[in-house]
Amino acid sequence: MVGDRYALLILRELEFGVRRFSDIRHNIGAPRETLTARLRKLEEVGLITRQRYSEHPPRDEYFPTQAGSELTPVLRALRQWGEQHAAPAAGVVARCD
Repeated sequence: MVGDRYALLILRELEFGVRRFSDIRHNIGAPRETLTARLRKLEEVGLITRQRYSEHPPRDEYFPTQAGSELTPVLRALRQWGEQHAAPAAGVVARCD
């Protein structure tokens, strides 16, 4: 599940304190249907939990579970790796040969 692109981005946003669907969607750019499916799957596998904050209209906030929060060091490590090895150097144009 965590190998999915949007799943990692959702977990990152939750760890940053972004809790609402519209805010998560805005920050990661996922299509509505994709985000809905990923949130449901993350909840099913126990990485996030959902809490209702409004009944009319029904609105939920999302929170990482303990298991979800324990992925934070992994997310940090992936970010650090990307900054060191995948980010283009200043002034260097990435090429696809």
